[in-house]
Amino acid sequence: MGFLLSKSMDANLKKQQEFMLHNSRLQMERQMEMQNQMRERQMAMQVAWSREFLKYFGTFFLVASTGLTLGAMKRKTPAMLAPIFPLSFILAYQMDNAYGTLIHRMRGEAESIMASERERLGLPHGTPTFDSVEKARRAKSSLASILDK
Repeated sequence: MGFLLSKSMDANLKKQQEFMLHNSRLQMERQMEMQNQMRERQMAMQVAWSREFLKYFGTFFLVASTGLTLGAMKRKTPAMLAPIFPLSFILAYQMDNAYGTLIHRMRGEAESIMASERERLGLPHGTPTFDSVEKARRAKSSLASILDK
């Protein structure tokens, strides 16, 4: 009788372990999907910000270039055209960032760094561990309780 009960409990335990493993895998997949969707939304916001900034900077560049060109022609001083040169580099960068391949080149460079220069990617004091986070949490908790008194 005890053997049958033990065998039944072992089977239930095994089923429970498989169920827990399946649930933890499902939870991990959901977390990874959520993090990926958040990353995609943040990247979309960055591209949208670049495009919006380009509209304003492009307008500024157009007005400034026109004003500097007319001023240089009126005063007959070509030196007034000098600010157009650095401003054009900023405009080209913003155009590349908003509509060009800058993101693709940056991704390629990041992949290269991850493959060949791994030592540059370390965090100060290493990766946080459960113990380090718990120690900091306890320190904050004890400090808050001292301040509340």
